[in-house]
Amino acid sequence: MFKKRIWFWIPMICLFSLLIPRHGGATGLEAAVGISYQDFQGGLGYKGDSLDVNNVFKYHRAAQFFGRVKIDMPLIIPNIYLQATPLRFDGSATNNVSFKFGDQTVSAGVPFSSALKLDHYDLALYYGLPFVKQATLGLINIEAGLNIRVFDVKTEITQRAISESKSFNLLVPMVYLGFQVKPVSFLSLEGEFRGIAYNDNHYYDLIGRVKYYFLKVVFVSAGYRHESISMDQSDIKLDVGFSGPVLEVGLQF
Repeated sequence: MFKKRIWFWIPMICLFSLLIPRHGGATGLEAAVGISYQDFQGGLGYKGDSLDVNNVFKYHRAAQFFGRVKIDMPLIIPNIYLQATPLRFDGSATNNVSFKFGDQTVSAGVPFSSALKLDHYDLALYYGLPFVKQATLGLINIEAGLNIRVFDVKTEITQRAISESKSFNLLVPMVYLGFQVKPVSFLSLEGEFRGIAYNDNHYYDLIGRVKYYFLKVVFVSAGYRHESISMDQSDIKLDVGFSGPVLEVGLQF
């Protein structure tokens, strides 16, 4: 269902941005789809102790698709940055000791399967810092703003006749910072940071990429993404990290 949504909304957003009047200021668009191959480590618990996602649940690296759209707005209207990142991990295992998960007890020595969905959707409203791009003759651009992230979380486990699951949505405001360095017309170096920490929770997301332009408006990029999520919500304890390379292809004009 998510993949159907992303392939529907990205073209619709691109079309909408093209219809925005260009008088009174410049309007630009960047849209990209990509794939990441992220390592997954940390702990997960539901109404019980936090359990190692690698050793207990057997979650490991997995390829994940993502998409993003960036719209430069005219005049004083804040620029818009949309990003969709679906994350799903699943595994099957047999453990030597029993453990509690929700209201169920997963028995030792009996195979079980489990899955974790941790989809997140970002909306950032941001501005480029005044005069930086002009002062550096287009070499450097710095962005700052507010990012709203919506998490769609579901964890589930099954073992023979028992089944347990929990799902919830969470909205988190975050700081957004970005920069671009373009030493030549066909190459740019970029970085993005989204993050917030409060109480014992934190959400950090860092992306670095090298972007190569060809055919004027088409680009490919390669980079690295690291996320760290620590949450205690709706009886779910999650303290995990994702890291790995990313590849994308997109349009920018």
